[in-house]
Amino acid sequence: MKRHLPISILILINLIVGLLTFSSYGESWDVNSMRHYADSSLSLYGGLFGGKNVSPNSIQDELALGNYGPAFMMVVNTIERLGGSPTYSLQHLVYFVTFQIGVLAFYLLCLRWMSTNAAFGATLLFSTQPVFWGHAFINPKDIPFLTFFLLSLLLGFRIVDTFRPIALRKRFIAWFLTLWLIPFLIIFFGSGLILTWIETSVRAAAAGGTNFFSLIASDITTAPPEIYIEKYSNLFLQTSFFYPLVSTLAFLIIFYFVSRETFSALIPVVLAGAVLGFTIAIRNLGLFAGLIVVVYILWRQRGNSWIHLLVYAITTGISVYLFWPYLWTDPFSRLVESVTVMSRYPWAGSVLFNGFNYPATNLPRSYLPTLLGIQLTESVWLLFIIGLTVAVIRLKEKRELVLLTVIWFVFPLISFIIARTVLYDNFRQILFILPPIFFMAGIAFEQIKRPAIQFGVIALCILPGIIGIARLHPYEYIYYNSFIGGVNGAASKFETDYWGISFREAAEYVDDVAPANANVWIEGPTQSFSIYAREDLHIFSSNEATRADHYDYIVATTRYNLDQTAYPDARIVYKITRGDAVLAVVKQP
Repeated sequence: MKRHLPISILILINLIVGLLTFSSYGESWDVNSMRHYADSSLSLYGGLFGGKNVSPNSIQDELALGNYGPAFMMVVNTIERLGGSPTYSLQHLVYFVTFQIGVLAFYLLCLRWMSTNAAFGATLLFSTQPVFWGHAFINPKDIPFLTFFLLSLLLGFRIVDTFRPIALRKRFIAWFLTLWLIPFLIIFFGSGLILTWIETSVRAAAAGGTNFFSLIASDITTAPPEIYIEKYSNLFLQTSFFYPLVSTLAFLIIFYFVSRETFSALIPVVLAGAVLGFTIAIRNLGLFAGLIVVVYILWRQRGNSWIHLLVYAITTGISVYLFWPYLWTDPFSRLVESVTVMSRYPWAGSVLFNGFNYPATNLPRSYLPTLLGIQLTESVWLLFIIGLTVAVIRLKEKRELVLLTVIWFVFPLISFIIARTVLYDNFRQILFILPPIFFMAGIAFEQIKRPAIQFGVIALCILPGIIGIARLHPYEYIYYNSFIGGVNGAASKFETDYWGISFREAAEYVDDVAPANANVWIEGPTQSFSIYAREDLHIFSSNEATRADHYDYIVATTRYNLDQTAYPDARIVYKITRGDAVLAVVKQP
């Protein structure tokens, strides 16, 4: 217990700071659409129990969000419902607590390859990165995915740590395959075909043909076929949802009473698969975490692990299926569709990079190296180079970490650069590949043998991040380091408040000064302003068809130079700034 006291204190301090500050953060640009999508997904679970239409085609799928996994936002929305009503600030706390779980998972992974002090130093450096800290309060996509990616690897690696051979009798294997594996494979790969068969057969029976449905539905020739198509499709979807869940629990219970040894061997595998499935149901790139785990298991256990891998794969598939309603009607095809669409994400916006606007589909290859160099604190890359050099020199001892760094960080980074992957909002989409950088920083800290000096070096390394967090609050995610001159040097050259969270401060200003029933024109994320605006204010934007005859205030983000193009002759009466960087403005005509 004493060994883990420092990390416990760190998490506790972070949580206290989070509790004191979470209500300061604004709503990010596209959270509203994610909330609606999650609500629509949650409504389908109610249909499973209430006998209503559970077809995922009924999802309010804004911005083609079906290809996103809704798992994490469904949890957030459920927490809000338990609280009685949506409270936007509470979301920020949930996001931040999730990040602290990720910080703990990162620390536990570090302990695999380095001493406790070095692991704690690496965790301090990781958790005090202003970009991470800022996103931890406002980002319902990338920070939760980072956290569950770390958890997936932590639990996946522990399959090897707790590995016990599983010996099953042939008769039990036959039951296992017949009652658990094969039914789920039919559901996962065949649901689309089965639902098509139901519709075709019902329509044929309604037209007078003889088949299974004409025998069980006496009025099928007189009732509209759509009634029976919906009825039997819903019955199939309900069965498909509950059967894998119930059968998995049943087999675990049987193992518990018949063979405790087998039960103990399977629990870590089932838990790892369930978490990985949830991760994939946040973002399909969670498949990459599964690939890393499978490679690790095969590397360490070779041919002794086929039952573990089979259970891991099927448990993962069941978890993905349960947590991602969009997949229910055709799991395999829709998962492939999601991977295909998201790998070529059709984002048509422009990205401000080094003073120029580039299409997100044609970014210069220097984009990621530059941003990674100027948005992480100054010591990070020096520590990474030192740690990597030491690890390579001591390859026999650190081979596992070196290989993991290459697979988890180096290969993906090079692939993103060469392929010119569509990226925007700086590099938030690839936060999940960055932990190995900080693992190597821990290896660098480990080379300092005198505890007092080691502590001093760690303190100096984390100081810029802590200062950045304090100075930029609540806009920590716009951080740039001194290599570019800080936020002042990045202003007008690189993206700053690309998610528009400064609109909360703009709304609070307008609330204080605007007359009753004032008209306000918004250039930027309207929802990020309106949820904090007074109820009497009339809010207009290009998203609505209606217009007012005049506007008392104009609120504009500086992204895309909207502060300059929106009512250019209007007088600026208020600016939201950090240093020389203007994040948003309030104008009066």
